[in-house]
Amino acid sequence: MQIELGLSKKALDEVADQLGDFLADTYALYLKSQNFHWNLKGIEFFSLHLLFEKQYEELADAVDEIAERIQSVGAEVEASFSAFHKRTSIPEPKAKRTAKQMLKELLEGHEEISRKGRPMIPRFQELKDEASADLLIKRLGIHEKAAWMLRSHLSG
Repeated sequence: MQIELGLSKKALDEVADQLGDFLADTYALYLKSQNFHWNLKGIEFFSLHLLFEKQYEELADAVDEIAERIQSVGAEVEASFSAFHKRTSIPEPKAKRTAKQMLKELLEGHEEISRKGRPMIPRFQELKDEASADLLIKRLGIHEKAAWMLRSHLSG
């Protein structure tokens, strides 16, 4: 069925493609956050366990919201580990991590997503897709707050 949102097919395809990358990064950070939640050890276990849980739950909601936006612009969501792995820039943890290393890696992940997402906003606005721009504006605020919380733990 033809999508009639007032956006060209070319614009819809571009938005879906960029959101696909954003989805892959968000999913990879979700998985990493949950991994660290499960495998955390040390004196700060309880507080970081709760922080990581809060962040991975928020990321799980974000994955759904981003995927639904991709569907809204008429594209199929590539939702497999191999598809996400090809598209993400968030590295997998290579070995056991200390709590400090986990904090640093999650901080880097939130900052990476913010850096990659920021230029998408004016591009989506240029394409007249305010809904996708709004989604990213909201997401960037959430990633920046998460980064601040992680940074606060590292500087304490």
